[in-house]
Amino acid sequence: MKMMKTTKMSVIFLTVILLFSSCASIVTRSTYALSINSNPTNAAVNVTNKRGQEIYSGNTPATVRLKAGDGYFSKAEYQVKFSAAGYNDRIVPVTFSLDGWYVGNIVFGGLIGMLIVDPATGAMWRIDTEFLNETLIPLTSSVAPEIKIFDINEIPDDWKSKLVQLN
Repeated sequence: MKMMKTTKMSVIFLTVILLFSSCASIVTRSTYALSINSNPTNAAVNVTNKRGQEIYSGNTPATVRLKAGDGYFSKAEYQVKFSAAGYNDRIVPVTFSLDGWYVGNIVFGGLIGMLIVDPATGAMWRIDTEFLNETLIPLTSSVAPEIKIFDINEIPDDWKSKLVQLN
């Protein structure tokens, strides 16, 4: 009788765990650390979300914690902007995709995990890359040679001694 009661309690306990858990939330996470590095080092870096709100501002190297979800059934998207004096700015997207463990809800997590827990926590999404290492491109001078014509009365006196008369 005692063994039957223990077995019954074990079955109920396992059923509750399976119904009220979610596979991706158990196996993966809903926030990820993104390592950010650049060449040259100490470049300014700004991270914004898909609504344009600044999430992080600092210098490289840096590590930023990013949420995988951006609302119910919505994945997060970020942009990382690198900038340094003498270099072109560079903007790199950070994207998330469906986590394979989310499909595990069919077997382990049930409908509660598939329709409520994982979509609400963002655990159904995984980051596509956890490391950014960007090389910034130096600014190039695009000043083309030009000819300027001045009136003799507009030039400084120290230029006048270097003038050459053309016939």
